[in-house]
Parts: sequence; C-alpha cells; structure tokens
Amino acid sequence: QVLLVESEGGLVQAGESLRLSCTVSGLIFSNYAMGWFRQAPGKEREFVSAINWNDLKYYSDSVKGRLTISRDNAKNTVFLQMNSLRPEDTAVYYCAAKGRPDSLSIWDEYDYWGQGTLVTVSS
Repeated sequence: QVLLVESEGGLVQAGESLRLSCTVSGLIFSNYAMGWFRQAPGKEREFVSAINWNDLKYYSDSVKGRLTISRDNAKNTVFLQMNSLRPEDTAVYYCAAKGRPDSLSIWDEYDYWGQGTLVTVSS
C-alpha cells in the first residue's frame, strides 16, 4: 500500500514562512518524481512545484522565488519551503508521486496522492 502523508499546515501571517513535508511509503521513493499542488476554495487544483528523481526542480510562475522544493531520498520525504507567504497562497496543499518524469505540472498524470493539508495566510 502506497501512502503519502503530509505534515500539518497551519495559519500564518502574510510575509511569514512555513515548511511542508510529505513522507512516502510503499514505493521506491528515489524512482519517483514528486509534486506539490494546491487547491483554493472554489478554484481548480493547480501546480505549485515538482522535483524529479535527479533533483531537477520546476515551479509555477506564481511561486517562483518564494517557494523551494527539495527531497531527501534517505528519508523518503519531499519538502516545500514556503517563504514570503501571501494571502493568495491560502489553499489545501497536496503532495503527489509520479512514476514517469514528464508532464510534472499536470495533476491527473500523477499516480499517488496525499490527503492534503490546509495552509491559511492571513493579511
């Protein structure tokens, strides 16, 4: 059974930082690309960031320069460091795993998903 477990999100003020983690079990983590997506109330799920098995990183334009993705293959964990948070970053954040290293920004191309964690940024 494949499990992706995100860390707890939280409530922060605009300009503050938060780090999310996602620990994976049940698959060979180092063989998978990992992605972060988010879904704000009333909006569609959108791509945030992804990291390939060989550490190539991808970001959406809306988070580039503020959010940083990383992975620790020894701990089967992917991280999302979020700095300079804005109210528009408020959403449920999901991590996901993908066996193929392409189309990393397309959410329905992913194989496995976490349960999501809520991040709220107040102004």
